[in-house]
Amino acid sequence: MISVALILLATTSHVDLVDDIYQIPAGQWRYVELGLRQRPAFVAADFEVKSGSSEVRLALMRREDMERLREERPSGVLAATDPAGQGRLRYQIGVAGDYILLIDNRLSAGRPTEAHLRVSLDFGGAPGPAVTRLPVPRQITVITISFAVFFAIAGFSARRLLRGINR
Repeated sequence: MISVALILLATTSHVDLVDDIYQIPAGQWRYVELGLRQRPAFVAADFEVKSGSSEVRLALMRREDMERLREERPSGVLAATDPAGQGRLRYQIGVAGDYILLIDNRLSAGRPTEAHLRVSLDFGGAPGPAVTRLPVPRQITVITISFAVFFAIAGFSARRLLRGINR
C-alpha cells in the first residue's frame, strides 16, 4: 500500500520551474526556456517588480518568434500581460514545442529593473476556471446593496406584521 502511495506521489503533474529574481537592463529583455518539446502544459507565471521601472510585462511566445524579436523583425505573442509593476499570466499550451517566457523591460525610461518571477507548469491539463476576486470598491458596493435590500425587505415585513397585529 505504501509503494502505491509513493508511486502516485512521484507522478505529480505540477512542476515549479522558476522562482527567482531577474535583473533586466533598461530597454532590454530576458527570457526563460519552458522546455515543452514532449507534451503541452498549462503555464502559470507571476511577476513582481522589486526595484526599477514599473513598466515590465511578460510575454509567452514560440522560440522562433523570440529569434525574430532578436533580429527586430515582426514577431507573434501567444499571451502577454499589460506593462505594470506586477502581473499574472495563465495560458494553456495545446501543442508541444519550443516556448519561452519573455520578461520585457523595453518600455522603461532608462531604468534597470529587478523583478521576482515565479513560473510553474501543470501537465495535467488546464485547472478549472480561474477564480478571481472583485476589487475592494466593488466588494463594498455589493455588500452595501445587499444590506440595503435585506433591511428593506425586513422593514417591509416588520411593518406588515405590526399592521396585522394592530388590527
